[in-house]
Amino acid sequence: MNNYNIATILLIGAGMVAACGNKQQQNQAAGPQAIPVSTSTVTEETVVGREGYPGTVVALNETELRAEVSGYITGIFVADGATVTKGQKLYEIDRTRYDADVNQAKSSLAIAEANLSRIKRDVARYRKLAEQDAIARQTLDYAETDLENAEAQVLAAKAALTTARTNLNRSTIFAPFNGTVGISQVRMGALVSTGTTLLNTISSMDPIAVDFPVSESQVSRFVALQSSETVVRDSIITINLPGGKPYTHPGRITAIDRAVDRTTGTITVRASFPNNDRTLLPGMNTTVNVRVQPEGIQLVIPYRAVTEQLGQTSVYVVTDSSTVEQRGVRLGLKVADRVVIAEGLAKGETVVTDGIINLRPGARVQVTQPGQTK
Repeated sequence: MNNYNIATILLIGAGMVAACGNKQQQNQAAGPQAIPVSTSTVTEETVVGREGYPGTVVALNETELRAEVSGYITGIFVADGATVTKGQKLYEIDRTRYDADVNQAKSSLAIAEANLSRIKRDVARYRKLAEQDAIARQTLDYAETDLENAEAQVLAAKAALTTARTNLNRSTIFAPFNGTVGISQVRMGALVSTGTTLLNTISSMDPIAVDFPVSESQVSRFVALQSSETVVRDSIITINLPGGKPYTHPGRITAIDRAVDRTTGTITVRASFPNNDRTLLPGMNTTVNVRVQPEGIQLVIPYRAVTEQLGQTSVYVVTDSSTVEQRGVRLGLKVADRVVIAEGLAKGETVVTDGIINLRPGARVQVTQPGQTK
């Protein structure tokens, strides 16, 4: 290669280096590249939304049916899962022994009453004789003692008869209230023991209740709802069934627990609902929706503009110089895809809704869809 070719190559290389240097200087002079974002304006609105609480369906009246006497099951008069009325016969325990106990107690009472009648006559006779000094005083004292013993024996016999009749009555189990029974825990011929054998469970089904926990700071609001006459009419208390399907009937607050749980800082609130079709079953998990309308006009932004880190919520606000600043905010009620800003923003400010992941405080932005409010 001759000297002319070498010189040509060196000139071309120097030109390329100079061009790259000039381009780099131009990029540095232009500053960092703007990040494309979408924004929304902080607006004022009248907000009506619903707060959700985890709820559990409970029966307003529920009790376990247990054997109160021992014996073999000789009768089952109700089908599993049936609806029953108060006083309806449900189970029967072998009554043979308890019938015999009643008859024996009646006989014992008759004997005791006959003995008492005889002693009363003796005492009356001895008292007349004692007035005439015809018998020793000690004989009358013994007779009066026998009278007291006979009276006590009559009382004991009456108590035994009451016990025998009670056991006989308890050998038949009746429904204590209107409701629905579960699946029977015993079958015909099963041996049951006093107070320990569970026969079945009965629950009232209509109306039915839903219990849910609320923060102690909200107690006063629910106390007001409890006394309000418009809660049902305005459908303020509603629930969603498992799977999210809305329940068609609104409810009302019927009870608030006596104390706040010190561990969780919550108190249990109970709402009752009509349940004619038995859609709600005890133990079912639901979502309780309570309609909320904050006082006055509220500042609102799209919820997607909010970022959360370490329990702190913030938004990116676009400044006049087309940069962003990260600002902490306190959130209020969330309604669909919108959220109330209780503190941290002013009406008319612009917040970033899309492209947040690429932002840092002070970053330059290029608004591609300005002024969106939905």
